[in-house]
Amino acid sequence: MKIVLIRPNYDSHIITPPLGLGYLASYLKKHGVNAFIIDALRDNTNKHRLIQQILDLCPDAVGITCLTAFYKECIELSQMLKRKNIRVIMGGVHPTFQPRETLMDSGCDYVILGEGEKALAALSTNNFVNNGITGVYSLEDFENCDLSPQKAERVVELDELPFPDWEQIPPKSYPKAPHGAVVKNFPIGVITTTRGCPYTCTFCASPKFYDRKIRFRSPENVLEEIKLLVDHYGVREIHFEDDNLIQRRDHIEELCGLLISNRINVSWACPNGIRADKVDGPLISLMKKSGCYYFAYGVESANQEILDNIKKNEKIETIEASINLAANAGISCQGFFIFGLPGENQQTIDNTIRFAKNSKLARAQFILLDVLTGSELWDTLKGKFIPDWSKKSFKEPEWIPEGVTKEILMKSQSRAFFEFYFKSPIRLFKLALSLKPAQIKFLLHRFADYRLIKTKPGSEL
Repeated sequence: MKIVLIRPNYDSHIITPPLGLGYLASYLKKHGVNAFIIDALRDNTNKHRLIQQILDLCPDAVGITCLTAFYKECIELSQMLKRKNIRVIMGGVHPTFQPRETLMDSGCDYVILGEGEKALAALSTNNFVNNGITGVYSLEDFENCDLSPQKAERVVELDELPFPDWEQIPPKSYPKAPHGAVVKNFPIGVITTTRGCPYTCTFCASPKFYDRKIRFRSPENVLEEIKLLVDHYGVREIHFEDDNLIQRRDHIEELCGLLISNRINVSWACPNGIRADKVDGPLISLMKKSGCYYFAYGVESANQEILDNIKKNEKIETIEASINLAANAGISCQGFFIFGLPGENQQTIDNTIRFAKNSKLARAQFILLDVLTGSELWDTLKGKFIPDWSKKSFKEPEWIPEGVTKEILMKSQSRAFFEFYFKSPIRLFKLALSLKPAQIKFLLHRFADYRLIKTKPGSEL
């Protein structure tokens, strides 16, 4: 059997190896299935060239990874493939929570709900016939009104998973467009040491996707992958993309200890964020000693009522104290902020911008709320807005809280970036010093996306 795994091309200024496809490919190969990855985002492949690349491989099926942010592109690709009589399977967060709609919109043959390794391997080795594989559904399945879709069986012991198929997604083949924008070293190896999230943030789909459970790879297993990336792929920096890297203290302490004792000469960072209430001075010092130089906190808002509304389960005072700890330890700390959460108004926006500017944060990311499928907000706000799959994710609002307007939210996002960076000469100077020449075009892309600079219609940066 031969299957081609696809990440479509879409508008993004973050272009990093698709770990999900890497794991799928290596797991499928382990079970005797030929798996090929085409990363159209990395290669900036247009849809017609992508279709030809797929046809040239003569696959038995095509698997498409799908997030809400590029659902429109996934649908279009699936429809084009079906016109060529190619079998299509779609998976990812969006199909997990919108399976019937995804099947109807895309015309694909199957959707896989939840984590896909076991289900896709079972489907592939069964000649793509679904004989009751958990988590695999076709449109015909939804003709049964009593159907209660279930997520696919998971790999419980993460150490049993082979490493991602790095041969097909080598770090050196990726442009200098990392998560976090500004980094120390290239090339970058992207790693997750856990799967899952035990928290209840209402704007996030992760709690429902993982059923609020978390699994850990052993630190020894993680170290072996880091060694592979450093020794065989020339990686000079590691980015941990976990939702909860430091959730269990012994896990992160042992990992740091192994990096130190094995003298792994690599810088590392946590651009996806860590919990501010899970760190203290000694832990930050240990992380720094092992090579960590940058991590992010999900601040979301400086208003405690909003934090309570979204079930963040953190106090703004705790977050501020953790920012100070990181800064005082010499860690470059970034804050993630979301405008447009329930309870937002002009005053809370102004207070959040003021908090960010006056903090010891080295960087900040200000996004507009996306009401994501699978999040609690998706359920509570159902019927109060119309999803727009073609909008720019995190840059255009869909649902507008009382007390603000779409115009206020979009102008506030641009203003926040401008005031945080351009009204702070020190921040701007440090940002400029950190940039590599090859990153300039991606930085300009970000400026345009957040309306800090204007581009001519149809122009590309």
